[in-house]
Parts: sequence; C-alpha cells; structure tokens
Amino acid sequence: MNTAQASSTRPAVQGFILLEALLAVAIFSIAVLALGRSVQHCIAAESFKEEDAHARRVLENRMVEIEGGAEPLVKDKTEDLKSPNLGMKLRTVSSPLQALNEQKQEIGGLYDVILTLEWVNNGQPQKRSQEFYVFPRQRN
Repeated sequence: MNTAQASSTRPAVQGFILLEALLAVAIFSIAVLALGRSVQHCIAAESFKEEDAHARRVLENRMVEIEGGAEPLVKDKTEDLKSPNLGMKLRTVSSPLQALNEQKQEIGGLYDVILTLEWVNNGQPQKRSQEFYVFPRQRN
C-alpha cells in the first residue's frame, strides 16, 4: 500500500471514530437521565411512605385517646390539626352500634367510630380511614 492510499482512508477512519464517540456519549446521557428519574421516583415513594406512616400514627393516637376517654365521643366532628400535623384534617364520626349477644339481647353502650384523615401530598389529595368499636369510659 502506498502513502497516497493510506492518507485517503485516514479521514474516513477518524470520522468513524468521532461517530462512535458521539454515539457512546448519547447512550451514556440517556442512561444517566433514566437513572435520575429512577432516583426521583424512589425519593417520592419514600416521602409517600413516611407521610402514610405519619397518618396512621395520627389515626392510632386519636383512637387511643377516644378509647381512654381523653377525647370525648362525638357524633360528627371535623378539625384541622395543629403542628406537627399541619395541613391534615381529621373527621370523627360515631354512631351507636346495633349488636346482639349470644342470647339475642341488645348490647348497649357500644359505638362504631370512623376516623378519616385527609391531607395533600405533592398536589394530590390523600385520605386514610380507620374504623373501630368502643365502649366509652364514664368520666368521674
């Protein structure tokens, strides 16, 4: 092969190397963008999980307050919660439970209580509920 033939193929080889490098950078960029979106979704899922756990704790705390007699049993009540639960709205609905025992006698004093907590997460309304039965304690 003479020098004239070698010099004419060199620009084509260099152009092909440049094309390979551009393709490699493009593939790497797409992979980095996909990884970034994946991390973003993981952070959002973790945030949602923490808020959901917080909401369940709020509902459980109110249930214990009602069962223990610290919070009076009301027919229907909605309240905006204070810090550290800002932005959350808790609704309490109670109704007498119509239940019979084994001898078909009515069980008096038992109530069905439904707690519903509403809040907004990333512009999306969220809602959790908890239902339980309670025999309210008499305050002395």
